[in-house]
Amino acid sequence: MDSKKITLLVSFLVLFIAFFAFELDQYLSLSYLQSQQAHWQQQVSTHFWRYLLVFFVIYLVSTALSFPGAALLTLLAGALFGLFWGLVIASFASTLGASCAFLFSRYVFKDAVLKRWQHKLSGVQQGMTENGAKYLFSLRLVPIFPFFLINLLMGLSDIRLRTFYWVSQIGMLPGTLVYVNAGTELAKIQSLSDLTSPSLLIAFALLALLPYVTQFISKQVNRWQQAKRFNKPTKFDYNMMVIGAGAGGLVSSYIAATVKAKVAIIEQHKMGGDCLNTGCVPSKALLKSAHVYTQCQQAEKYGIKHVQAQLDFAEVMARVKQVISKIEPHDSIERYEGLGVECKTGRAHIVDPYRVKVGEHTFTTQNIIIATGAKPFVPNISGINNIDYLTSDTIWQLQTLPKRLLVLGAGPIGCELAQCFARFGSKVIIVDMAKQVLPREDSETAQLLATQLQQDGCELLLNASADAFSVQQGQPQLNVSQGDKSQTILFDQVLIAVGRKANTRGFGLEELGITLNDNGTIKVDDYLRTQYDNMYAVGDVAGPMQFTHFASHQAWYASVNALFGRLKQFKANYDVIPAVTYCEPQVARVGLNEQEAKQRNTPYQVTQYDLSDLDRAIADGATQGFVKVLTVPGKDKILGVTIVGHNAGEIIGEFVLAMKHGLGLNKILATVHAYPTMLEANKYAAGLWKQGQKPERILNILKRYFNYTRS
Repeated sequence: MDSKKITLLVSFLVLFIAFFAFELDQYLSLSYLQSQQAHWQQQVSTHFWRYLLVFFVIYLVSTALSFPGAALLTLLAGALFGLFWGLVIASFASTLGASCAFLFSRYVFKDAVLKRWQHKLSGVQQGMTENGAKYLFSLRLVPIFPFFLINLLMGLSDIRLRTFYWVSQIGMLPGTLVYVNAGTELAKIQSLSDLTSPSLLIAFALLALLPYVTQFISKQVNRWQQAKRFNKPTKFDYNMMVIGAGAGGLVSSYIAATVKAKVAIIEQHKMGGDCLNTGCVPSKALLKSAHVYTQCQQAEKYGIKHVQAQLDFAEVMARVKQVISKIEPHDSIERYEGLGVECKTGRAHIVDPYRVKVGEHTFTTQNIIIATGAKPFVPNISGINNIDYLTSDTIWQLQTLPKRLLVLGAGPIGCELAQCFARFGSKVIIVDMAKQVLPREDSETAQLLATQLQQDGCELLLNASADAFSVQQGQPQLNVSQGDKSQTILFDQVLIAVGRKANTRGFGLEELGITLNDNGTIKVDDYLRTQYDNMYAVGDVAGPMQFTHFASHQAWYASVNALFGRLKQFKANYDVIPAVTYCEPQVARVGLNEQEAKQRNTPYQVTQYDLSDLDRAIADGATQGFVKVLTVPGKDKILGVTIVGHNAGEIIGEFVLAMKHGLGLNKILATVHAYPTMLEANKYAAGLWKQGQKPERILNILKRYFNYTRS
């Protein structure tokens, strides 16, 4: 907080303290006002405009400084100036004073509050931006809410001053009218409680509900107009139709079938979506082959000599296809039809919120869940269309190991595949605009993985720009710039791994005007609804995360809200979602890391346990990595965990469970872990945290006690 703000705050506190120190509050009591009423009325009748101005200023200053007594001043306005002028003075003075308090709060406190609690208040800020006027109006109508507190809190929001002023003016008017009118007969008032009878408070409360009633009616009208616009059927073929048979779509349809709803799922390509066919499953199969090949090359580390391994890349890719084929039955049409889901193969087209066309047939449905996933994003780089580039969808077609592989993108997909091909023997170059691999992770985590990638044979060109592709004498190449330097990279194959783009085109969303976010995903509310109440979106097409388990997580909320929304709706909760990058070492995380905690100005305490100290890690020769836990300072509440190391994706599960159910490090420390396991790292991390919380004073007392018992 700068010196100007501190000076202003100190001045306010001095005035506020002085108000009570000099007992000025005695002049704002009902008995004092009644005793002086006749004298003041005589003065006002002689010098009306002078006293009107003086009273206006006193009222304004009192409200601006949040002094108590606004209700009594409002009564006095009616007593001295009558109903009309009293209402004018009290209404404008109170609103102007409230605006001054609002500006004071915004200038002095807003930046500091948002800096410290920005993430926690982001939802509140968004709500105030969208519905701030409605909330403020409702609060102003109910006299039991302290108006000075409303002024200060609103100053912390993003509501505009102009909106704050006119909403306050209108919202406070009914209450001001009641008090001014009562003030015209000030002498008869025995207590302020006489003015706030239960019936009056109820009337104000009902009036405060007016915006919400209006919103409800408006929503019902919109629904009626929607039904009228699209000719809502009187009967439906299905309770739910799901478009896309990836993780989100399959789980949605499974849940619907489980509760005996009639559900159909539509897939134009392969059941299982990207995860099964081009994503999670094939990449993990490839990583396993690369790991085994590397282990063979490093067998002497384990006392095994003369091990010779010969790579057959075509066989490796054949194994990838075998793994897919073995898992395919889990997501097959046969399995889901056996569960009660009608599976339709073909291209879906959403005709309207109640009709979906598949081929030549149109079906009616009460609800639609869009789970169309995403596809690799291909950046608009000069010359890229002249290159036969690969993506995470098409790289599985390779039968020959490329000698030189260029990877654009140092995120999870790029790093995983780059490490695989480098370990197989390709010369791999990774290019990314970010300053580190895995840009969303802590620098320490990124550096550890970067070191391993380089040891595996990857060359890293970070903080670099891919300027243009070209083909010279049949040789594809890329011009790359790093600051003032530029170079040309020759390659045989290039993998584009810079992100994924939601599939939202070509099946009716454009015609319906479905709202999209800036990043191209479908905009959904907290219940995963689009702007149409019976249309939902889950998974990569909705975001904000693009994980298979996240899509499944969303699918539960969407399907339950779609089928049972008339009875109960559930807001989707994304507080505890783990993420794993399956390179070696693996990088697993849940909750906040240090980078995010700093960005959100969240106070945290770090406890880090290095795997080089863990018995099982030493026995396995897997000492690379650590367990880093962020906690609330002085408490065992877990804010986030990052684990880097062998099988980090498995180890993180204990922390996911703990955070989901509010268990702290003390509970993990008290849990018995089998010895020797990698999972013990979690317990040792909790033990390190506990050591930092030692009650030194009590321990010193115990030391003296035990010394005494030995004497």
